[in-house]
Amino acid sequence: MRFDLITLFPEMFAAVRDQGVSGRAHQRGLWSLHAWNPRDFTHDVHRTVDDRPFGGGPGMVMMAEPLAQAVQAVRAARRQAKADPADQAAPVVLLSPAGQVHDQARARRWAGSAGAILVCGRYEGIDQRFIDRYVDQEVSLGDFVLSGGELGAMVLIDSIVRLLPGVLHDAESAEQDSFNPALTGLLDSPHYTRPEVWDETAAPDILLSGHHARISAWRRQRSLELTADRRPDLIDRARRAGDLSPRDEAALAAIRAAGADDEAGPVR
Repeated sequence: MRFDLITLFPEMFAAVRDQGVSGRAHQRGLWSLHAWNPRDFTHDVHRTVDDRPFGGGPGMVMMAEPLAQAVQAVRAARRQAKADPADQAAPVVLLSPAGQVHDQARARRWAGSAGAILVCGRYEGIDQRFIDRYVDQEVSLGDFVLSGGELGAMVLIDSIVRLLPGVLHDAESAEQDSFNPALTGLLDSPHYTRPEVWDETAAPDILLSGHHARISAWRRQRSLELTADRRPDLIDRARRAGDLSPRDEAALAAIRAAGADDEAGPVR
């Protein structure tokens, strides 16, 4: 897998390239990262990549030509490296508030691909003509705005790379992540480790029992409780997809009943 980053700040990507799980995977050659600065594709002494917006208004807009030249150079490099399938070039992806929201299902689909060309915008935005001509997909991380696309690109890369075969020491770790199909898209259950008693609080006895079936049932119950409390929209989504078992529905009914009792307060 190869990611090419078009960015004014290539040095920012040392964090995802050199550190942690993604860094170890990069060192082992499980994926690669290549950064391209649009300033290297300018032809004036100031290496200009932005200008005032037509129609007036605050801020600056990234110019189309340096970005287009960068994309063309990336595509040539990927062809030379045979990084893409013969019948499909890597998509050009723009980190943008107007994009589809990235999620775990999308990360899993991308983990089976050859990577992407990620365009990191800055300033007030990018000349729409470049987007119309070159961008295949726009991706958002949520309903908030960052100073540029670099942090979003790093989050995107990390979410995908950790799902590649051989990246995690235990492949089952990714299967138990929140939002994964193994959990029918729900939140993961709470976790505990040594010591058994910390600050006068003991870890749940069931997790120390060695009874795998009961532990699994406990974790599912906690997952349902946490999701119903924090992200009820995920419960609704799993229900519409038919991913909740009769046992899950019974547990959720009990959770709702307990919540109703708590709201009603003590009987007087």
